[in-house]
Amino acid sequence: MRFRNLFIAVLVTVSFTAAQAAPQWLSLPPTPTLPKATRSGLAPVNGIKVWYAMFGRGEPVLLLHGGLANANYWGHQVRALQRHYQVIVMESRGHGRSSRNQEPYGYDLMASDVIGLLDDLRIRKTAIVGWSDGAIIGLDIAMKHPERVSRLFAFAANSDPSGVADIASSNVFNAYIARAGEEYKRLSPTPTAYKSFVDDITKMWESQPKWTASDLAAIKVPTWIVDGDHDEAIKRENTEFMAANIPGAGLLIQPEVSHFSFLQDREQFNDDVLHFLARGGDKSGAGAK
Repeated sequence: MRFRNLFIAVLVTVSFTAAQAAPQWLSLPPTPTLPKATRSGLAPVNGIKVWYAMFGRGEPVLLLHGGLANANYWGHQVRALQRHYQVIVMESRGHGRSSRNQEPYGYDLMASDVIGLLDDLRIRKTAIVGWSDGAIIGLDIAMKHPERVSRLFAFAANSDPSGVADIASSNVFNAYIARAGEEYKRLSPTPTAYKSFVDDITKMWESQPKWTASDLAAIKVPTWIVDGDHDEAIKRENTEFMAANIPGAGLLIQPEVSHFSFLQDREQFNDDVLHFLARGGDKSGAGAK
């Protein structure tokens, strides 16, 4: 009887602990690593050096990371996608291992860096999966260089600064900013410049992008607008506004995740990306020249 009571007590304790555990949208899982690349390097683009890596074989899929981050954040997605696609990751100017110059940050400029890298790699057309700033860059390219994009999976983007929520009180986002700073010190060619880097990126966030409904209506490539149902940084009404104004766009709200869905529930995120990519679409001109 004593052992039975102890067993019941353990079950109650475990159940209580599980019930009290923080939900996954309040977690920031560790930054993954990238698998071994088939090719990587620094490409000369627009007066800077852009770091990139390539994995797998097949139709190209380009992964664009969020602000302050680096390509390592895509480690789980690269492992899932490289079995079916040629996956390319890159680091935006001033992020990760990429350098920058004195030009102020802007989404048009960073989109032109992407086009420059694709030219350097001789990739005429690619699917794009973007997170946050990476999703905004993807939308910019789809809007202004549609011939270079086969499909766009835009996660946690905003079309206007008013679509960004106040993240100052978010423990998850504050932890991310601190972590990104430590990663910057390890990876950046300017490891002591994180504060000025954040200040410069913040100026961009405060003023860009500024897209209207008619701007979004110019996007003709197959697009999904995606976000987490607990995104601490993006207002839901802005997500819905983008999906409503991009012709034929899908709207997907992933359950029980936040701005860091791809870390918090990698299986759900990966399944959604794979499902989106498998839907096909215009592949003319995809791949190497």
